[in-house]
Amino acid sequence: MGKFLAIFIGLIAMAGGVILVLFVWTREFCELLFGFIPPLLFLGGLIAIIAGISSLKDAKRAKKLEEEAGEDQE
Repeated sequence: MGKFLAIFIGLIAMAGGVILVLFVWTREFCELLFGFIPPLLFLGGLIAIIAGISSLKDAKRAKKLEEEAGEDQE
């Protein structure tokens, strides 16, 4: 019974939140949303840069290991 009660209360809370955002706090919600965009872009770009650098390092390391393996076989 507790699981269904939690789902029901969650649905009521979600409906209340949607109603408040749409009819009461529309301007404030848009300001908050627009305030999140620049930090989100910055952090997304930072993660992309870190992933690219890591990928370059991995490729360089793999190439070095292949060269060493080729020298050992000769």
